[in-house]
Amino acid sequence: MNFPDTSVIHRATETYARTVFTLSDLIASGTSRRQVAAMVRRGHLIHVRRDRYALPLTDTGILEAVRIGGRLTCLSLLTLLGVFVHDCDELHVLMTPGTSRLRAPRSTRVVSHWTTNSARQPHLHIAQLADAVAHAVRCQAPRQALATVDSVVHHRLMSLTQLTAVFAALPARYRPLLSLVDASSASGPETYMRLILRAMGVPFATQVHIETVGRVDFLVDGWLIIECDSRRFHQGWEKQVDDRRRDIAAARLGYITVRPLAQDILGDHAGVREVFEQIIEAFGPRLAPSGRARFSKKSS
Repeated sequence: MNFPDTSVIHRATETYARTVFTLSDLIASGTSRRQVAAMVRRGHLIHVRRDRYALPLTDTGILEAVRIGGRLTCLSLLTLLGVFVHDCDELHVLMTPGTSRLRAPRSTRVVSHWTTNSARQPHLHIAQLADAVAHAVRCQAPRQALATVDSVVHHRLMSLTQLTAVFAALPARYRPLLSLVDASSASGPETYMRLILRAMGVPFATQVHIETVGRVDFLVDGWLIIECDSRRFHQGWEKQVDDRRRDIAAARLGYITVRPLAQDILGDHAGVREVFEQIIEAFGPRLAPSGRARFSKKSS
């Protein structure tokens, strides 16, 4: 899937909508203290902590972050939005300096973030997106962080200009990642595969359109197609049929198609690299680029 998932934008819009309120907010909207208490009793509002009330359908991670005394941020928030995160087993919470009566987490391990680049936090329940991205870069290994940032830009949650501002506020050691960002990466496995190919030193293009085949994730050395399959976008027989027909169309033009599993790309970088080095060594001498089909890289 090579185009932004509109559901990510939709989820971001919903997530950033106001779902947590102070008592003053509710009174200003015309609700009396007695009505607020009645709404809590009836389950129409959740009294999360002192002076924090939430709508019943508010995400449980957000509720826990607010209950502790902070806002959801970093990997927890980005996962909620639908951005690629390699792994997130903890609850990431933005703590505002000076916040009193912080509560202990109920079960999940909490990672506390105390620094922000934004001048203010207008939302009571979640951090500003720029701060969440900055936290995610700090919290992950470089390869993982790049995949997350690629996803943020690919889904158009941030522009490259906005992302540049985020990195400008980060310590200098993180800034080399910015030059590697590629908005054409539609998934984490694609980012990881791109980094593997870069490390191999082979020529490749991303999001290539081949006549009669369609758009492919990678075209390596002019003859090897790599498709980064994941369960989300390649499950179901109909999709399998489509993939096989595309592979046959590519083979008729002289291309070889390889579909490594996402779990292997994400979990066994050395093994995946070794496999493709062997494939290129075995077939490369016989399949030198010959202009067998016109192709063009998708513009970002």
